[in-house]
Amino acid sequence: MDSSHTPARLRASVTALMQATGQTQTDVAHALGVDQTQVSRRQTGRAAWTLDDCDRLAAHFGIGVLDLLAGPEHACARLPRTTRHTRGHGVPA
Repeated sequence: MDSSHTPARLRASVTALMQATGQTQTDVAHALGVDQTQVSRRQTGRAAWTLDDCDRLAAHFGIGVLDLLAGPEHACARLPRTTRHTRGHGVPA
């Protein structure tokens, strides 16, 4: 895994997981105990996700940290079926 691409891969994973679960930045912010603006800054690359954020994100989505960091397809494939969005959006179950 090339570490120079890890921040972009993490942002892509978070976006894909939000789409797959039907969540918004506000939902993720609430789960992390931050405000939506902080999630937006992290998702646009203006601020970095911390290791603690990665732990909380993985726990929130019900996947492992390494799954989160492996990329969007891998992260979504590891989502528990009960958390996947069922209205035809995101990654198919």
